[in-house]
Amino acid sequence: MATALNRVDNSSFGMPANDADDDYRPSADEPFMNARQQAYFREKLLRWKDAIHREAEATLSQLQVEPLREADLTDRASSETDWSIELRTRDRQRKLIAKIDAALRRIEEGEYGYCEVTGEPISLGRLEARPIATMTVEAQERHERNEKISRED
Repeated sequence: MATALNRVDNSSFGMPANDADDDYRPSADEPFMNARQQAYFREKLLRWKDAIHREAEATLSQLQVEPLREADLTDRASSETDWSIELRTRDRQRKLIAKIDAALRRIEEGEYGYCEVTGEPISLGRLEARPIATMTVEAQERHERNEKISRED
């Protein structure tokens, strides 16, 4: 069971490549979160969301077409394990869609690209790698350290 992320380059999040005539990449040389950058990240998020929906539809179709009918118990167990992993992946992606929708809302509200903790701009490299990021790397690290400390208590 290959997922969209396994079949396609991870840097594109399983999204189809941009059209050849649109090779724009946000740059630190331009004003942060200008209209062009916002449009770029909106399109990136929408393509990612669409790819997730297509993968979910493909998984559902596959489940309907290929019911588990292996006669051998070992083969059946292996197939059930594969499908269990695939369904867990789809569940994680379902949760990811909510984060993508939240990022799209932040773009519309003019808050996208700024840390929810410090208000500082999130680096373009981080947003390129993780377009749903809500914190700078430093704020995220602090958050994770605090989370780890509170779990240990």
